[in-house]
Amino acid sequence: MVDLDFTVNMTFEELSGEFSQERMDSVAKALEEVLVSALPQGGITVGVYEAAKSLNVDPDNVVLCILATDDEDVKDVALQIHFTLIQAFCCENDINILRVNNTRRLAQILGGAGGGSKQNGGEPMDLHCVLVTTPQSTSWKDPALSKVNGFCRESRCMDQWVPIINLPDR
Repeated sequence: MVDLDFTVNMTFEELSGEFSQERMDSVAKALEEVLVSALPQGGITVGVYEAAKSLNVDPDNVVLCILATDDEDVKDVALQIHFTLIQAFCCENDINILRVNNTRRLAQILGGAGGGSKQNGGEPMDLHCVLVTTPQSTSWKDPALSKVNGFCRESRCMDQWVPIINLPDR
């Protein structure tokens, strides 16, 4: 016989599948910290096609997949198909996924940390998909990454497989 006597302390928002604004802001801040710390270590892959190549070659080193859109991107059918395929691959390979709704802020974070928001040819970077990978030389332990991954796990428990984070403008 299995003893299922345990206590779960959840708020109404958590039971209904919603997180408090304070919690969402905390996760957004942690996400920024993850991106800023991974960038100088070479742990960021930017772009839908680059991400797909990286996922195909070495999915075990990917610790987080960020899919970013703005309001006008919702109507881009090709982008939505790419997102669906990337999401399926990430789910199959136990890679946490977040959706971010502010590509301009994402560009500021990546550009402000030394990455720049332009590619070598002067074209804007494709920030619709950003992968965070672990540096191959170390076992990277980041408390902010643990917080983001914990949020993703909690979201999945509430049937939110791809939670959406609002990156506030600064």
